[in-house]
Amino acid sequence: MLTLENLSFDVPDAKGEKGIISHLNLTIEEGKFVVITGPNGGGKSTLAKLIAGIEKPTAGRIYFDGKDITDKGITDRANAGISYAFQQPVRFKGIQVLDLLRLAAKEKLSAADACKYLSEVGLCAKDYINREINASLSGGELKRIEIATVLARKSRLSVFDEPEAGIDLWSFRNLIQVFERMRESTRGAILIISHQERILNIADRIVVIADGQITMEGSRDEILPRIMGTTSAVDACSKFYQGGER
Repeated sequence: MLTLENLSFDVPDAKGEKGIISHLNLTIEEGKFVVITGPNGGGKSTLAKLIAGIEKPTAGRIYFDGKDITDKGITDRANAGISYAFQQPVRFKGIQVLDLLRLAAKEKLSAADACKYLSEVGLCAKDYINREINASLSGGELKRIEIATVLARKSRLSVFDEPEAGIDLWSFRNLIQVFERMRESTRGAILIISHQERILNIADRIVVIADGQITMEGSRDEILPRIMGTTSAVDACSKFYQGGER
């Protein structure tokens, strides 16, 4: 589905050029739930933006369904079937939730159809369908509305950049349930940038990026114990989360 071939991304600095992504190769297969993790500043969010078309690579190619999309912009990639959810969702003063869902679905959804998407992310539709996408919504509400728009788009590839950022524990638990349902029902692929163990725990594959390069890649059962150090550490973290801590 998605292939990154020898991908690099550099930015200018005082010494000339600084490499953020360096000769990275990655394939995301159809129907897979993939989580990219790694230390802060390792290039994870930059990679998500390169996939979405927000940033352009310095070198290398990006292929989607066998077609070269390296030089395609955000709109062309969205039309091809790639959705992107920001780390901090955008607020749209004057635009209602129903309008946003209709834009995402590219059709004039009925209120009832739009409500189904809101219900899927755990929001009471009648309380949100006519709300504006503004400062009156909490971070957790915005995250779930954004995910509802991704569901409405029925994208082939859905990319989420740190969906847990800035939300409370209750909203985080609900996000996990939403991703679990997406994992079970999606016919496309899901790519999430995250370092949260509960998200890593529902991945098919985990990719670890540090200093702009892939340092580990494999199945959840293979990679998660290596990240956590030991299997017992993974179990301990699971109990930690289940106990209501974050």
